[in-house]
Amino acid sequence: MSATSGAGAAPDPLAGLRQRVRELIVRSGRSQREFADLLGLEPSKLSKSLKGTRRLAADELIRIAEVAGVTVNWLLHGSDDAATVVAVPPRDRSPAPAAERGTERAAGAERRRQIIEAAHRLIAVHGYHSVRTVDIARACGTSSATIHYHFPALRDLLDEALRSAAKQAFDRQVAVLHTVPCARTRLYRLIELQLPYPGLLRREWSIWLQVWTESALNPQLRDLHAAHYQRWHDTIARTLREGIEAGQFREFDVEAMTMRLTALIDGLGIQVMTGRPGRTVEAMRETLREFVATAIEGGTQP
Repeated sequence: MSATSGAGAAPDPLAGLRQRVRELIVRSGRSQREFADLLGLEPSKLSKSLKGTRRLAADELIRIAEVAGVTVNWLLHGSDDAATVVAVPPRDRSPAPAAERGTERAAGAERRRQIIEAAHRLIAVHGYHSVRTVDIARACGTSSATIHYHFPALRDLLDEALRSAAKQAFDRQVAVLHTVPCARTRLYRLIELQLPYPGLLRREWSIWLQVWTESALNPQLRDLHAAHYQRWHDTIARTLREGIEAGQFREFDVEAMTMRLTALIDGLGIQVMTGRPGRTVEAMRETLREFVATAIEGGTQP
């Protein structure tokens, strides 16, 4: 008898994930093949994943969450604020699972998602104050009237694009790290996830640079930034605390060390993004790894 069948068999930890994906497909109003196409995933791969003969990759979990308007944490655990290796999101900002979206039709939800994604890309490339409604409409292949239908004020759309950027960052952390029990390995992977490589990560850094600037002037955006930055802080602090408990890191003040490490990541990232000579992604990685090895793992503090 196999380990996964018969009396006393261990429960399948991914059964809930597969069931939730099936529910999202039904609620999307699409066939399984159409949903796979929307994800950019081979239909046969999605079929195997839903049968349990193939595991969904981290990037596939992230894409499903994006398309369906849920969090990766909800996909994996059935709750936005389930305990995991990544700190839970601010409760009042958590995206609702598709099952709770009520009056939104699938087509309208899809159009809304497309608009937010287009605004996100345009803000990253052109800047928060340079993006116009007509630019977003053109990028979506729709009209300005459609944009205003979903987002009556441009500021509402731009702020939602910033919230989307924060959601994507933490979705990626949950998707990549939920199978990594080792705190030391997790910390190094968290660092990798923060390096502004060309492409998605560099666009996210562009968004956050603008959030920091706007937060200095806009109290509403300041609250949004503070809530999501606290989650990043808590994720690092949790990882450091678990590393100390496991004997992987030396003893130190976790809050103080978290502040040092996040400040170092922010400062180096800004220098890379603004093109300071000699400040490359590779140099940023090397500096951060050296800091972890010396200040956190037990060498001489810098």
